[in-house]
Amino acid sequence: MHDYDRDVKMPLYAEAGIPHYWIFNVVANQLEAYSEPYQDSQSNFGYRFKRIFLANQSVDLPLPSSSLDLSSIFP
Repeated sequence: MHDYDRDVKMPLYAEAGIPHYWIFNVVANQLEAYSEPYQDSQSNFGYRFKRIFLANQSVDLPLPSSSLDLSSIFP
């Protein structure tokens, strides 16, 4: 499923201009947070930036004054 999320769904979200794309990687107990969609010269879509957040971290949500404690999601 992880490859499908990264290889199929992620380019579709980038093409639609969705500014943030997250994959909750339950195998590795981490969050993959992608941002800044782009289109390259071959018309492929993706995201410029990828950040990894570990299970014991919090991540700021792309909403005003919001965060998510990942320990509440990952064991």
